Amino acid sequence: MKTPIALFPLLLVSSCFFQGCEKDNEYDPEITGGYIASYPVAKEDVLRSIPEEYITAARNNLHIAYQHTSHGTHVSKGLFGLPDYKEGDQELFGITNNNPTPGKLDFRDYAMGSYAANGEDASDLSRNETAFIQATRNYLDDPENSDINVIVWSWCSISGHDVAGNYLPGMQTLINEYGAGGTKIGSQRQVPVTFVFMTGHAEPNSNQGEGRPGNQAELIIDYCREKGYFCLDYYGIDSHDMEDNYWEDSGDDGNSEDYGGNFYGDWQENHQLGEDYFENRESPGGSASYGDHNSQHITANRKAYAMWWILSRIAGWDGQ
Repeated sequence: MKTPIALFPLLLVSSCFFQGCEKDNEYDPEITGGYIASYPVAKEDVLRSIPEEYITAARNNLHIAYQHTSHGTHVSKGLFGLPDYKEGDQELFGITNNNPTPGKLDFRDYAMGSYAANGEDASDLSRNETAFIQATRNYLDDPENSDINVIVWSWCSISGHDVAGNYLPGMQTLINEYGAGGTKIGSQRQVPVTFVFMTGHAEPNSNQGEGRPGNQAELIIDYCREKGYFCLDYYGIDSHDMEDNYWEDSGDDGNSEDYGGNFYGDWQENHQLGEDYFENRESPGGSASYGDHNSQHITANRKAYAMWWILSRIAGWDGQ
């Protein structure tokens, strides 16, 4: 096994978030700040350190619409599996899928694809670079969705897409319209919306260079840090093992030639189900299932931890 490219420190609050920082490597390690849910926070010990009052507030008050295709299942299957992990998790991380129930997180999976404009495919961010904008408008303008206050869109492959020209300004347009103080709040709808950004998944031996996942991730993260927007960093979680080593050539399954195998698979083989990781699920209380394109549970586990970190921040936690 080769030496990893870098061993980055775990920083829950980074001075670079406030001041900017010089990048020593192709991928900026100090990306967490107060808004970026990347590999440093995508860990169980971080999840367990969040004050329960904010997890409870998120569970009781947030109504989430999520749109994705296969890679996006890392979030949903992780969230659906977490309640079955340890004692108390059924209540603490209780969740429903398209079935709002008091006392459980209201999560609406595959929510917005059917709201796309005629002739457009809004299955995820990758299908059509701008279709998500009108699909989101149509969804939020529907009175049946008047209580939705969190919107999340996921990528399939982010490679080659115009993140700077389409995704970032498209999300900003929606924030200007539906975010707190937005032009449509108080007229078309009463409830403002928090929009969660995402980076794209890692791709084996193809992460660096213009338009590739690592570079696209930096564009999105830099934008979110500047604006104070929440972002779930798929790329950072995919490319860092459990000891925070960065594997630049990694794919979306923990597979890395430089590592010499699968760092997530090796970690799981040396840890205990129910103690160190949990089985992801197809639905709340449903059958066990890896996240799509995964051969292990850890990737989706980590993305569920990262999402709860974001939800707790939205609910008022300061991240400290």
